[in-house]
Amino acid sequence: MAAENGAGRKPRLQRHFEDEVRDRLQKEFGFSSSMRVPRLEKIVVNVGAGEAARNPKMLDAVVDELRIITGQQPALRRAKQAISNFGLRKGMPIGAMVTLRRDRMYEFMDRLFNVVMPRIRDFRGVSTRSFDGRGNYTLGVREQLIFPEIDYDKVDQVHGMDITFVTSTDRDDEAMALLRELGMPFRGETPIVIAS
Repeated sequence: MAAENGAGRKPRLQRHFEDEVRDRLQKEFGFSSSMRVPRLEKIVVNVGAGEAARNPKMLDAVVDELRIITGQQPALRRAKQAISNFGLRKGMPIGAMVTLRRDRMYEFMDRLFNVVMPRIRDFRGVSTRSFDGRGNYTLGVREQLIFPEIDYDKVDQVHGMDITFVTSTDRDDEAMALLRELGMPFRGETPIVIAS
């Protein structure tokens, strides 16, 4: 059962993966079956709001902005243990996260690569060193204002976020090839242009 967006078509990046990327990666790595080709499983967007202990309204703003950016309701993240120096009690909400899958994942990724990243001042590409050794890539964003959905006048406090791309492979070289083919602009490389 393939989920499709409101226009009755699969997202552009998903079609690109199925039509071109899967075959290219199968040949490049010599996989015997197309089912062994690495694929993107999910994207996790995480915002830590440690100041929420002192300013509970900040967490409400973080949740609203994350919902606007991703199109999905965020889940609150709670402190696992009490830390008196930071004024944290166990169970206190200290952040929010969203896990994107299927259509929303591909559409978020498309917007991130083609709309958001070009808006970053002096952007020269993302680092190739942010893989975790298990085929996942984490990207740090310093401010939520780079997303065009965020209204600059309504922002009380600037905060960053971590965006993690979780792949089906446990090898960084395969994950890097997958992300490169999907259009991730790695530093020092010419980004791949994807047809509509």
